Amino acid sequence: MDYLALHQQYNEEHLFGRYISLLHTERLILKHQPEIIGKSVLGKPIFKLQFGTGKTKILMWSQMHGNEGTTTKALFDFINYLHSNTKESNLLLDNFTFCLLPMLNPDGAELYTRENANGIDLNRDAQNLSQPESVALRQTFENFQPDYCYNLHDQRTIYGAGDSGHSATVSFLAPAFNQNRDINEVRIKAMNVIVAMNHTLQQFIPNQVGRFDDSFNLNCVGDTFQYLNVPTVLFEAGHFANDYEREITRKYIFISLVSGIRFLNENDIVRSEITDYLKISQNKVVFYDFVYKNVKINYDSTEKIINFAAQFKEVLNKGKITFEAEIAQIDNLENYFGHVEIDAKGEIYNDEEGNFPILEKKANFYLGKNIRIVNGAQLS
Repeated sequence: MDYLALHQQYNEEHLFGRYISLLHTERLILKHQPEIIGKSVLGKPIFKLQFGTGKTKILMWSQMHGNEGTTTKALFDFINYLHSNTKESNLLLDNFTFCLLPMLNPDGAELYTRENANGIDLNRDAQNLSQPESVALRQTFENFQPDYCYNLHDQRTIYGAGDSGHSATVSFLAPAFNQNRDINEVRIKAMNVIVAMNHTLQQFIPNQVGRFDDSFNLNCVGDTFQYLNVPTVLFEAGHFANDYEREITRKYIFISLVSGIRFLNENDIVRSEITDYLKISQNKVVFYDFVYKNVKINYDSTEKIINFAAQFKEVLNKGKITFEAEIAQIDNLENYFGHVEIDAKGEIYNDEEGNFPILEKKANFYLGKNIRIVNGAQLS
């Protein structure tokens, strides 16, 4: 299957960029006769879409964290594919029933916050069920009784696939179901799907697939659903080089969704892929957006050479996300990489206020007389 051509064909062109709210998705949702399964804290509808008539039931939800819209974009690409009226899409609709919640946290999506309007992280509310959005998801889970759950998220640019300097563009997890992080038949089913998706992704982004930390927390939705004996797969859409709008990453999430469902359609999941699952590189915090090396500073009348880093802060501004680079770390960067690395070669740091970087200050400065840094990046 030509996955790249497939995504190009079914890419939902009305969704683009990092800021995805109900305003952007509602028209697309309403095309498919949705059911409203609840209301958010601020009264926005939480929609459910259901497609297919097959025996195997798959529940997917995205934007549990409001500022994580990449998987929402990919989910609508997948919806377009399911409605393509091709031999394969019709086969999937015959063999599966898909229950999709394309925006669980519409208030957080509008505000571009991780939490909901009450400031609660819905992915830590699986036991208390204190929020209406959490209740809507849990009721859908109980009513639908899925055979598999897909928990769709974004992750920050700080993650690498291991510590080899490759960004974790896509990461997965088969969550633990107990404190010991034991592996049972249910968790193996989730691992098998992940191994199949990873096998496909390695053709496109070799060494850029990560395995998320599996520390157990029953307050997390994925851990709870795995504990309730439903194989659950966590998806994390991460960073691809220069892709801060996450349009390239969305493509690889789409490819993951299609290849994983194809695997389920073609296999009875009797084998165990634990070894191959554990071979996927562990996610590690090893990246900054910018790293500046061999920078000379003058501090207390003493010259020294340092390295420092800057990180983008994402800011909602008039319906768009702007990326504002701030100084994030000074020295202690031995095991870190930059998505962009600039070697000052001993040129001296200076900005409008002084001659050394200050944490949380905007990354606008000079390195010597000829290298000008604006919003973290070097001007050509």
